[in-house]
Amino acid sequence: MMPSRGMLRFADAGDGYDESEFVVLGIPFDRTTTFRSGARFAPTTIREASSNFEMTMFEHDFTFDDVKFHDAGDLYEEGTVDDMVVSIEEEAKKMISSGKFLISVGGEHSVSPPIVRAHGREISVITIDAHLDYRDEYQGLRNSHACAHKRIEDIVGKGNVFAFGVRSISESEDKDEALYADAFRIHREGVAKVFDEMLAKLKHQPVYLSVDIDGIDPSFAPGTGTPEPFGITPWDVKYVINKLGERLIGFDVVEVCPPYDNGNTSILAARLIREVVAVKWMATHKK
Repeated sequence: MMPSRGMLRFADAGDGYDESEFVVLGIPFDRTTTFRSGARFAPTTIREASSNFEMTMFEHDFTFDDVKFHDAGDLYEEGTVDDMVVSIEEEAKKMISSGKFLISVGGEHSVSPPIVRAHGREISVITIDAHLDYRDEYQGLRNSHACAHKRIEDIVGKGNVFAFGVRSISESEDKDEALYADAFRIHREGVAKVFDEMLAKLKHQPVYLSVDIDGIDPSFAPGTGTPEPFGITPWDVKYVINKLGERLIGFDVVEVCPPYDNGNTSILAARLIREVVAVKWMATHKK
């Protein structure tokens, strides 16, 4: 894979690579999709949607004028699924090693484990997801989007990753081995109580956050490949991002599927990206 450099970029991400603290990278890959395909179109539609927002986020007393932010374009897909995983890790590692806060835009959830690996093993990972994704393989692929949680756990180890908002688990997944909080409990007890309890279980302070958009209820995010009712809300995800604050070391949003969207899902994904930039920047620069 090689980065492409098109004219369309994420709003307010017009600074040069070398000077920027935050970098957004599109990964338009969806070859292991098993229900509704089209997540490969998401980096483009999310960039388009990002122009909807003001530069100032008044609830954070933050403006994008203050931050150095670069759009690195997209990665071209080359080779097999396993080749893709290797290429993503290599590209992500270059950016992370140069001190960038990497924001990756999928694509499907199979893009997340290699980005996690590029951050190293001494981190914790939180996935927001409707599905546990704890299979060792799916349809003959260990790097399927349906194996994302399992592959991440392989990298960071048990006790260093949990899934939040789960409401779909297959019989082939050993749910007693995985760390997760289901959406039904979150609705009963409240996002703050359940998330804070789960966060306290993690062993490492630096946290990588991966948002599979299907973790959010399809009434808010209909444009996704495997929608599942009774999900958490965008406000819940905003709580998670703000709670993590300075602990955030990287972020991705995946599984937005524009062919099944009315535009709202891409707008929400773009807004979550902006939330991460604002929260991380404020936490590190306005102590």
